[in-house]
Amino acid sequence: MINRIAMAILLLFAAGAQAQDKTVQLKLSSWVPPAHPLNPALQAWGQDIEKASGGTIKSMLFPSEQLGKAMDHYDMARDGIADFSYVNPGYQPGRFPIIAAGELPFQFANAKGGSAALDAWYRKYAAAEMKDAHFCFAFVLDPITFHSRSKKIVLPEDIKGTKLRPADATIGSFVTMLGGTNVQASAPEAREVLERGVADAITFPWRSLLLFGIDKVVKYDMDMPFATTTFVWVMNKAKYDGMSAAQKAVIDGHCTTEWAEKVASPWADWEHAGRDMIAAEAGHDVYKLTPDQVAAWRKAAEPLKAKWASQVKDADAVFAELQAELKKHGALAE
Repeated sequence: MINRIAMAILLLFAAGAQAQDKTVQLKLSSWVPPAHPLNPALQAWGQDIEKASGGTIKSMLFPSEQLGKAMDHYDMARDGIADFSYVNPGYQPGRFPIIAAGELPFQFANAKGGSAALDAWYRKYAAAEMKDAHFCFAFVLDPITFHSRSKKIVLPEDIKGTKLRPADATIGSFVTMLGGTNVQASAPEAREVLERGVADAITFPWRSLLLFGIDKVVKYDMDMPFATTTFVWVMNKAKYDGMSAAQKAVIDGHCTTEWAEKVASPWADWEHAGRDMIAAEAGHDVYKLTPDQVAAWRKAAEPLKAKWASQVKDADAVFAELQAELKKHGALAE
C-alpha cells in the first residue's frame, strides 16, 4: 500500500512538473531523402518523446539536407543549427577514431543486434570523443558491399587503379592500401559522381542503391557482407541544458540502447530486402564469391585493424569490448 501511495505521489509530482514546463520545439535533421525508412523511425521516436513529456517537447524532422550537408551534421548539432542530428562519423576521417572500430570489415552479422552492440559499447567513450554534442545513441546499417559500373570486383587486387566512393574513412583507407583512388562524396551525391565517371565503384547497402538511383549507374554487385557504417544521433548541448529536469529525464529515457535498436531495425529490414530486388533488375550481375576469394578479402583487410589501433589508446581492450557486445547481442560475424 505504501509503495502504491508513493508511486501515486511521484506521478502527480511529475504531472505537475510537466504542466509547469515551457514547451520546447526540437529541430531534427536527417540528410537522407523523405522516402528513407530512417525518417519515420526518427519521427516515431520524436512522437514518443512528445507523449512522454505530456506534450511539452515537440519536434519536427527536416530530411534531405534541408538544414545542411550530410558531412556537416555533427557540427550542426554542436552549433545549434539542428537540435538533433543524424551523423556518419566516418565522413570526417580521423575526427572520431574510437567509433571507427565499428567500420572495420567482417565484424557485424546484422544491423539489429549490431546496433544494440555498438551503442552499448560506445556509451563509455562518447562523452569524450563527441564532447561538443550531447550523445543520444549509436547504430549501424545492414552490411554493405561493392557495386561497380564497368567490371566485376572479385579479389582485392581488382581495386588497384579503381576510383571508388567509400562509405566511410576506414574503407577509404582500405581502397588506398589496395592501390585504388578514393572519391569523397556523401550518399546524396553518390549517383552524380558515378554517372559522371568520377568514380567507377561504390560501397553501399542494397536497397539504398534503388532509393538514391545508384542502381541505374552500376551493374556488378558483389554478394558478400563486407562491412557496415556507424551512425550517431546527437543533440545540441545548450538545448539539453536548457530543459527542465523532467524534460531531461524524458530525453534520457529515449537515448538508450533499446531505442538505438528500435530506430535502426526498420531500416535494417528494409535494406536487407534490397538484395533480391537488385538481383531481379535487368542489367545487374549479382555474384557470390568462393570461400578462397572471401578469405583473400579477409586477409587483405587485416592491416586496417592495426591502423585503427595506432590511433586509439588501449586499442586491444577497446576492440575486445566491442567484440564481446557483438557476441552478446548475436551480431558477431563468423
